[in-house]
This record gives sequence, C-alpha cells and structure tokens, in this order.
Amino acid sequence: MDLAVVTGFFVLMVIIVVVVTSVLHPVYVPVFVLVLFATLHAFRYQPVPPEVAQKVLRPNGSYSVIAHRGAGYDAPENTLAAIRKAAENNATGVELDIEFTSDGIPILMHDRTVDRTTDGTGSLDHLTFEEVRKLNPAAKHRLHKSFLGEKIPTLKEAISEILKTNMTIYFDVKGHAVQASAALKGMYKEYPELYNRSIVCSFEPLVIFKMRQADQNVVTALTHRPWSLSYHGNGKPKYDGYKQYLYMLLDIILDWSHHAFLWKLLGISAFLMQKNFISLNYMQFWAERGVEVVAWTVNYADEKRYFEHILHCIYITDSLVEQCSPP
Repeated sequence: MDLAVVTGFFVLMVIIVVVVTSVLHPVYVPVFVLVLFATLHAFRYQPVPPEVAQKVLRPNGSYSVIAHRGAGYDAPENTLAAIRKAAENNATGVELDIEFTSDGIPILMHDRTVDRTTDGTGSLDHLTFEEVRKLNPAAKHRLHKSFLGEKIPTLKEAISEILKTNMTIYFDVKGHAVQASAALKGMYKEYPELYNRSIVCSFEPLVIFKMRQADQNVVTALTHRPWSLSYHGNGKPKYDGYKQYLYMLLDIILDWSHHAFLWKLLGISAFLMQKNFISLNYMQFWAERGVEVVAWTVNYADEKRYFEHILHCIYITDSLVEQCSPP
C-alpha cells in the first residue's frame, strides 16, 4: 500500500495548499484548481474502446460470474486444477493472482509467503522457482485428497490452460508494478487473444499506471475496499493511537481519490469493489462514467441472486457450486 499512502499524502498536501491559498490569496484558488485539472486531463490515459471492454467484462451480454483464485473453495486456489474446475462449473472467467519467485519467474500465488496454502514455508523473496515447484499447493485445501500431484503453475502455464476454454481472465497484481507490467506485456505479445479475453486489476494504482504505460490496449481495473489502510477485512483496527487516526484520514482521501480522479487519470474500464459497499446508486454512479462495477467476494445464494437479478452486476465468488465463507 505504499503508493496509496503516497497518494493520500499528496492529496492532503494539495488540500492544505488550496485552503492556505484561499485564505491568503482567494483570487488564485480558481486558477490553481484549473491548472490542476488541466494537468490531470493532459496526462490521463484513454480507456480502451467500450466494445473491447465489454467483450472481456460481459462476453455473454449479461452479468458474469468470476471464479476467485479459480474458485478456491471448489479446488486448490491458483492452480491448473482450479482453472479446469471453474470451466467445468461454467464460470464466465477466473481471477488469478500473480506473484514472483526470487529468480523472477511469474507464478500464480496470492500471498508473499507459501505458508498458508502449501506444505512449505518461507517468503517468495527467498525461494527460487525450482524450490517453489516442489511444493504442494493443495496440501491445506479441504479437498486435498482429490488433487494429488498438483504443482504451483507459472503465469504462462495458466494462460495456456485458460485459452483452451471460453473463460476470460482477471489478472490480479498485488505489487511489483514494473516487473508485473513487463511480464504481462510479454504475455499479451505472445497471446494476442488476451486483449479480448482478459483484464489487469490491482489495489495499487501504480500497477495500473505501469500497465497502461506498457500497453494501452489492455483492459484495466482498479480494486478497492474503503478503510483498507486503517482496518483489516474483519473490521479490526490495524494501528494504535494517533497512527490509526492518521491512516483513517488517508483512507478518506484515498477513497475520494479513487472516485474523483484516479479512475479517469488511469483510463480504467472497471472498478472492483468490496460487495458491502455496492448499491443501485453506486452502480449508477459508475454507469454514468462508463465504468463497469465488479463485486467481490460474493459467496452466499441470496447475495448471488441480488447481484444477478437486482443489480445485474458482475461478481467474483469463491465457489460456483456451494455457499461458503470468505477465506
């Protein structure tokens, strides 16, 4: 979240400058604001054509159901087995997490460590691809006995597997903006069909900026959860004392930044939002800006009916066949 913090501080400084300027020299405020917005407009990226984005986001012309990490409840997450199982269960697409081994190989992995999902331990920063390949990604899955012999796949292996199906791909990039954009650019060059079948998304605006810089024909999306800097997903504060309040202020600024200008500056086609913050009004807000909303993570039957039939919203789920709690 380093970029998010930097963005927050930047916007906070801009607000302070505007306030101070308005007090000392009120006549300069309109000029300052106009210059700021003119700069943002001049340097923004244009989104890909809507018809291209729609091929990725709504290939069937209706809402799409995306298998989160390959539907990690139905099969070991981020594996080829999960991809096959998602296709078998009629997913519209799969969301996959990209990470890198210590020797720079792009693989499918959600965490920076292998502890949670495999029979190994340690950080990817200290594990080579050869070492990672020996681990069992199904070791701690509830159905591990049904997925013997599974290996952690490379990004290329995953793409090759998915292109055998009709599914689209959501490449979720947690960081490594320069490294990830370079790796993905290479994949788009090798597999041109990805332009009409995939989207690159991230919590980190810098990732999307570098991806648009590397290739402006790639469909992109920002991912967001309000209060992500100051609170864990379970609602527990991340910090104590004044630091918690500082990060809460940064969260407010970051949320405003996403909805006010980051989406336009980066030229995104979709906005991936945590399900609890999505309503009909929220859908309308983004529809007026030509941006699709994608909800995450929708796991219960009544929720799925709501997003499908009331909101007509694309959603990401951990299971295509059962109800389950988020991991």
